[in-house]
Amino acid sequence: QVQLVESGGGLVQAGGSLRLSCAAGGRTFSSYAMAWFRQAPGKEREFVAAVSRGGGATNHADSVKGRFTISRDNSKNTVYLQMNTLKPEDTAIYYCAADRGTWGSHSTYEYDYWGRGTQVTVSS
Repeated sequence: QVQLVESGGGLVQAGGSLRLSCAAGGRTFSSYAMAWFRQAPGKEREFVAAVSRGGGATNHADSVKGRFTISRDNSKNTVYLQMNTLKPEDTAIYYCAADRGTWGSHSTYEYDYWGRGTQVTVSS
């Protein structure tokens, strides 16, 4: 089992940057594929980015490609989401998730563990 705690959210102006972190408890972090999802008010939770167990492969949603970058540091049991050139439509609660199966899934149903989320608000 792994416990996930997100941090780094906040209020930022359009065009600004934020770096989200997700710290994982437990000794088996490197055995999980990791991902970030987000959920805006009144909308379904959507995939943002995923990273493989070793960090060598990543996958980003088209809506964030070129602006957001997912990465992980297995020595620190942490996964990151660097968000640049933020837009008001990026406003959402951001969640990290862990998957014991094949990495890179865009489906929430594939992920076994979830954090509680961190709020990101982008003002225009």
